[in-house]
Amino acid sequence: MRIPVRPFAAALFALAALSAAAGAFAPPQPTDPASLARAIQQRYDRVRDFSAAFTHTYQGGLLRKTVVERGTVKFKKPGMMRWLYTSPERKEFVSDGIRLYAYIPDDHQVTVSAVPPGDDAPTPALFLAGRGDLARDFVAAAADKENVPSGQLAVRLTPRRSEPEFEWMIVVVDSATLQIRGLTTADAQGGRSAFAFERVRENTGMADTEFRFSIPRGVDVISNNEPRR
Repeated sequence: MRIPVRPFAAALFALAALSAAAGAFAPPQPTDPASLARAIQQRYDRVRDFSAAFTHTYQGGLLRKTVVERGTVKFKKPGMMRWLYTSPERKEFVSDGIRLYAYIPDDHQVTVSAVPPGDDAPTPALFLAGRGDLARDFVAAAADKENVPSGQLAVRLTPRRSEPEFEWMIVVVDSATLQIRGLTTADAQGGRSAFAFERVRENTGMADTEFRFSIPRGVDVISNNEPRR
């Protein structure tokens, strides 16, 4: 079973943004979900680039099958990211801030899409571009503590405007530093896409060249829309 592209895309945009919600200073202890959302946003504002190893677990809403994949992720403001899946199947999702490339070598195909500009983007994508605000764009609520490990905090975020790709997401952070530890998104069909992060590094001074994508020779190229400049 391969993770469907649409639910993955929602998680991808959300994670590219929210996984950077950490900084170098000691945060105040949040006292409620809204305070935690504001504190995460403040951390995110201080991060210019981010890298980590991840485990991605997807559970389908109808078939209830589970897929587990692993890889690495890098992102840099504004709007650049590179998701490299290495197991069990190699996949790449790369954004240079203008175009988003989705490449699955086994399919011999690259899909090219425009990164949505400004407020035309789905709410999570605003964070990818260095815009948006958790308190403004989401309603924060307490998350179920049953699946939150000791020493971590979680907040459930529901978009204030209807989104076609996801219904809500849960952000899990370290309670001492507010560094991202995990994020789960849910779609209308009951699917769950969960990411867990480790070996997190921030503000290392990544070059823009790390987010360039060269289309391999001999692959089919599918263009979804033209990027706006």
